[in-house]
Amino acid sequence: MRYLTIFLALIVFSSCSEDDSVKDYREENDLEILQYLSENNLTAEKSSSGLYYIIDNPGTGEVPVTNDRVKVVYKGYFTDGTTFDESSEEGVSFTLQNLITGWMEGITYFKEGGSGKLFIPAHLGYGSKDSGNIPAGSVLIFDIELVYVNYATENDEQIQNYLSDNDIMAEKTETGLYYTINTIGTGEQPTLTNNVTVTYTGYLLDDQVFDESTDNINFDLGTLIPGFAEGMTYLNEGGSGTFFIPAHLAYGNNGAFNIPGGSVLIFNVELISIN
Repeated sequence: MRYLTIFLALIVFSSCSEDDSVKDYREENDLEILQYLSENNLTAEKSSSGLYYIIDNPGTGEVPVTNDRVKVVYKGYFTDGTTFDESSEEGVSFTLQNLITGWMEGITYFKEGGSGKLFIPAHLGYGSKDSGNIPAGSVLIFDIELVYVNYATENDEQIQNYLSDNDIMAEKTETGLYYTINTIGTGEQPTLTNNVTVTYTGYLLDDQVFDESTDNINFDLGTLIPGFAEGMTYLNEGGSGTFFIPAHLAYGNNGAFNIPGGSVLIFNVELISIN
């Protein structure tokens, strides 16, 4: 059921055809939205594009931009109250660039943790053509809660759960990296400009190994993902540790190679030498 919900949501939010020349619903939609607001004693802001929105809770976290990925809990319905789509209680994740114009704009008025309503006229939704169960020219209303922007919040929860489940005590840095020192080591600590010799194993939260060294290997720290490079600076030469790296310090929303987008990466690392 969860996958079906996500699949249907993606259909609902897929971009509309650019051929909306059959009929312009802007004036009609604007009157429909104003009537709905009046009948329901609601006060909304109107943007220059024609989108109306209500902010019930502005939130306190990050503000999304149009190339972000967001997790939202939502319900979509028409002005007659008929629901055409809704997420699960846990929410669903989208890349904003894949959504209809009204959603891409509307979500940027909220901060992470915020909630409210969007009133989307047809020219910012699906225009003058039917789309699935949405008739041509429809005003779309969405109740939304912006759970998080990108993966930072989700990854932090995932790391904390992993640490708790495995009885691991880790330090957290200002960037969001978690690390443990397994062997202190007796040498110096590297800087981000150093070349180092290491051995390592990289795996995901499900313990699936995605990469490992077969022998000692040299790296310029400045060429590595930010989380790995930062983590190395906490080790002393001859020491070892484990890095728990959120996606924003690794491969972000898109992933890379055999690493899915948004993945937390775990590395067991031994710092052999600073070169």
